[in-house]
Amino acid sequence: MNGTSAIQQILVSGVGGQGILFITRLLAEAAIYNGYPVLTSETHGMAQRGGIVVSHLKAGSFSSPLIRPARADVLLLLKKDNLGNHLFYLNPCGIVIINSPSNPGWPEERKMLVVDADEAANGLHLPGSANLVLTGFAVAALKKTGRQIFCSPDDLRAILCNKLAGRDKLLSASISAFDHGVLSAEKLN
Repeated sequence: MNGTSAIQQILVSGVGGQGILFITRLLAEAAIYNGYPVLTSETHGMAQRGGIVVSHLKAGSFSSPLIRPARADVLLLLKKDNLGNHLFYLNPCGIVIINSPSNPGWPEERKMLVVDADEAANGLHLPGSANLVLTGFAVAALKKTGRQIFCSPDDLRAILCNKLAGRDKLLSASISAFDHGVLSAEKLN
């Protein structure tokens, strides 16, 4: 899927310390790697004190980095409590991919994919890697469910290898967390 005609708008949300900006940069680099123009914008707020961090990512031909209400194709939420804060960004055909032990009570379950990225990261003894578990899950799940996504799990693995070259222990942990998310998505019906 190469070229600049594809359009995708992803809102990434969580709290300070969850690696929101890191996964936004990974996704942005993957879009660039596949030939798409990219715009990103972040709001940090009280990030250092556990406050909400939101990142807007647009892959394709856009003129503004901010996602308008009802325009996001994907909401990628690392904190389930942020669903109520950001649901208004989702377009009617969009999907929510959320880090939660269970469906957080949103009635439109068909538009929500849930993975317990925190539990998976803790199970891997990598508690700070829930962001990579969720990202791996999201990219693989979007592909599996036939939704448009501008990159593949292989693209993101290559970018992780490039970004973390020479930091073997961190790279191994990051790939492990990411691959756990990908494998979780492959188990979807």
